[in-house]
Amino acid sequence: MSRIGETSEEKSRITASSQAADLNRQKRMKIIHITYLITALEITWMFLQFSITPYLAKRLGFDTLWFGYLQTTVGVIQLLGGPMFGRFADLFGARAALSLSSVATVVFFLLLAVADSPAMLFIHKLPAVFMHILPGAQMVVADLSEPDKRADALSKLGLCFGVGMIAGSTLGGTLSKHYGETFAACFAAAGSAVSLVLVVKFIPKSTKAQAPRNNTDSDNKSRSIFNLGEITRLMKFPGVTMTFLVKIVSGLPSGVFQVMFSVIAMNFFKLQPEQNGYLMAYFGIVQMVIQGGVIGRLTARYSESSLLLLSIAVASLVGLAQAFMLNVFQFCFIVVPMMFSLSVFNVITDSMLTKSVPSSDTGTMLGLCASVQSLLRTIGPTIGGFLYVNYGVSSFGLIQFVVNIGVFVFLLRRGFNKEAGRKE
Repeated sequence: MSRIGETSEEKSRITASSQAADLNRQKRMKIIHITYLITALEITWMFLQFSITPYLAKRLGFDTLWFGYLQTTVGVIQLLGGPMFGRFADLFGARAALSLSSVATVVFFLLLAVADSPAMLFIHKLPAVFMHILPGAQMVVADLSEPDKRADALSKLGLCFGVGMIAGSTLGGTLSKHYGETFAACFAAAGSAVSLVLVVKFIPKSTKAQAPRNNTDSDNKSRSIFNLGEITRLMKFPGVTMTFLVKIVSGLPSGVFQVMFSVIAMNFFKLQPEQNGYLMAYFGIVQMVIQGGVIGRLTARYSESSLLLLSIAVASLVGLAQAFMLNVFQFCFIVVPMMFSLSVFNVITDSMLTKSVPSSDTGTMLGLCASVQSLLRTIGPTIGGFLYVNYGVSSFGLIQFVVNIGVFVFLLRRGFNKEAGRKE
């Protein structure tokens, strides 16, 4: 009888433990879904801003050169702020980090609403040092998702990005046309305030697996946001430096093309603003399909190292196709493999890098990943302008083809696929 009683008690404990795990899993999924909603809203406001700033800059007397300086300023600010924001997120938790980003976005749009001079247009970009909603959301998803499902969960943020791209571009143009740029900026500020409320109400203070460390004298130095040693030490973990270099080198040619795309669309494709808007919406739709319906299936069947090699190989073929394209109709066909390679490459490298470091450092690592994109926005206009003026649009594709073929062969010769497969 006692043995039967013990067996019943064991079954009860197992059942209770299973139910607790299910509840915990449901709670994590709820937080992840709310994070997706917050991301979609914040990306919407960002693309709404893209519909305001160029016209406001033109009205304030900016020429193409000075508008380029304005864009480079944003790149430099976010390049410096990305790693610091990630470090802040690791130290103070997801809620504090996302709240800081939302507050900075509110200030950003309020300053844009009152910008009435070139100096004010530059000043309104300063809060961008804290505006890193995507790395913050990636940290929450990376912390709460299962390791084998992390790439799929991170790819859904790309789906949110596509939704925000389409909604923000459409909404920004409509509001600016009917109510003016000031109203559109105030509308975006109010929207960011809604995002802030969602963050405070639904995002937990910390999403890390382990309890946060106490702030004692012995670890004050290691808890400093501006401790570059604590940030750069992540490069010492196995595989991090190699993956990070691949992310920079392979991503540079496509990043330069993206930075120069507005010029290419206007001068090479001869697109009108309305037609360019349709093309951007097409980008968003393709990205949504790939991020929402393709990447998850691929990560469930193939290793991350294999998918990384696939994305680099496809990127090289895309570069070759771009080198020989003649019109926007041909480019529309190239967009599909281009968005596939970009989406898979970014998701897989972010997933691999967050798995290579402890959970306590995922925010810092994602901040470093975000700084790569800021670096491309900083140096991209200079490199892209030189290539476009001296060698034409085909040079972007040829460089992308050569660089990615080189990276692909290099990784194969080093046995990257087998090594990463054993690690997984």
